[in-house]
Amino acid sequence: MNEVKKTAEYRIYQKKSGRYAVQAKGKQWLHGEDKEKILLDEQLITRPRPKAPPAPEAAEETAAAE
Repeated sequence: MNEVKKTAEYRIYQKKSGRYAVQAKGKQWLHGEDKEKILLDEQLITRPRPKAPPAPEAAEETAAAE
């Protein structure tokens, strides 16, 4: 693993697979929301955009065809 960033509170590593690992002060690895928040703050990852709901026009067309 390559060290990407080191701060007083944590260290960020990048694995060979391209994924990130975050180690908190005291050698404890972070997971879940804590890890996600740190990586978002450091702009190493982006939050996926939600999929758009189907357009209401398409629903009307299928109802009219029946």
